[in-house]
Amino acid sequence: MTTQIGENVIVEKTKALCQAIVDQPAMSSIRRRVDAFLSDAGARGQYETLMNKGQALQEKQAQGREPESAEIADFEKHRDALLNNPVARGFLDAREELHDIQHSIQKYVSKTLELGRVPTAEDMEDHSCGDGCGCHH
Repeated sequence: MTTQIGENVIVEKTKALCQAIVDQPAMSSIRRRVDAFLSDAGARGQYETLMNKGQALQEKQAQGREPESAEIADFEKHRDALLNNPVARGFLDAREELHDIQHSIQKYVSKTLELGRVPTAEDMEDHSCGDGCGCHH
C-alpha cells in the first residue's frame, strides 16, 4: 500500500515533468498549430469529411464489400486536399509530435516500473520483433 507521503512525492514529480514538457520550445509550436487548426472551420471541415469518408470505406470493407474505385478516388482527392492545406498539415504534424512525446514518456515509465529503477539508454533500445511478438529479447 502506498503511503500518502509517497503519493505526494510522485504527484509533485509528475507535475514537474508536466511543467518540463510544457516548457519545451517545441510545445509552443505544437500548441500554435493545434490552435490554428481548431480556429479554422474550413480545415476542420476538410478533416471531418476525410475522417467520415475513411470510416465509410473501412465499414464497407469490414462488411466484406469492395469499395468502388470512384469512392477510393474521392477519398484520395479529399486526403490530398487536406494534406495540401498548411493549417491541416500543421495540425497533423503536431498531433504526430504529441503522440511521439507521449509514447516516449510511456515507454520510460513502463520500463521504470518493469525494472524497478530508472532505465539506461541500453534498457530503452528496442530489441523486440514488433508488437505482440512475445520474444522478450
